[in-house]
Amino acid sequence: MKLGVISGNNGVFLGLETASRWYNLTSALGAWQTLKGETGRPPVTSVESLLSEGWAAPVFLNSVVDALGGSLEAHALDAPPSQFLLPLRPGKIVCIGRNYAAHAKETGATPPEEPIIFSKATTACIADGEPILVRPEDGRVDHEGELGVIIGRNAKDVLPEEAQEYIAGYTLVNDVTARDLQKADIARGWPWFRSKSFDTFCPMGPVVALPDEMPWPVEVDIEVKVNGQTRQKSNTRMFLYNIPALIAFITRYMTLAPGDVIATGTPEGISPIHPGDVVEVAIPQIGALRNPVA
Repeated sequence: MKLGVISGNNGVFLGLETASRWYNLTSALGAWQTLKGETGRPPVTSVESLLSEGWAAPVFLNSVVDALGGSLEAHALDAPPSQFLLPLRPGKIVCIGRNYAAHAKETGATPPEEPIIFSKATTACIADGEPILVRPEDGRVDHEGELGVIIGRNAKDVLPEEAQEYIAGYTLVNDVTARDLQKADIARGWPWFRSKSFDTFCPMGPVVALPDEMPWPVEVDIEVKVNGQTRQKSNTRMFLYNIPALIAFITRYMTLAPGDVIATGTPEGISPIHPGDVVEVAIPQIGALRNPVA
């Protein structure tokens, strides 16, 4: 199953893909609530509101589909959506640095002895199709395609073997970086938060793939293309620290809340982007996140 936020003639609604068809999940949930005699509740129009209800799980959504039966067809979309809005605005974005050995090598760094964590501002998030804005005075700006892990419930001191229970889904992240500024800040012993957090420097989406779409362990191909040419290509099995290890490590120090996103690190092949380029981050089980550069 996949979730996507869609803008239609009647406003913004939450879409659900199941069995290769897209449905208006907002209206379907409304019909399900009426069927259950639970009226008067506000419509669920976002991934955040679905998470707050505890409904962002394939088991629950399948139960809604089964309960509606043939009436589900009334909520089917005429065609798959051509465009999605930002899937969610994370409470926080926890990023992982140098989580592929080959990427650490290409930046002149040694693989870390424990996960490197940093953050991006949530105001940097943009949706599929929205432009990444770069300024000449900021120097080199790079793409960094990554798998994003979306947290489904409060997580603190999670054991690796329990980590899967805390995952609501997965999405694509482009950790766009002002590279010259990052290097300058590192040389001064400063954090690199600002080089990661320019407005538009965190494309995310286009959809949320629920756990039933992904293998476990999560070993999936990831590829980044610029103007159709492959720049980054790897598989998440090459992580230095896998997803359970990351969730356990992060929650040792901070609570992860529903809607928080872990950007799991980028593989080798980072390179500059320029106005006029189109950057595409793709994982087959999720789809493709495409953004022009302006």
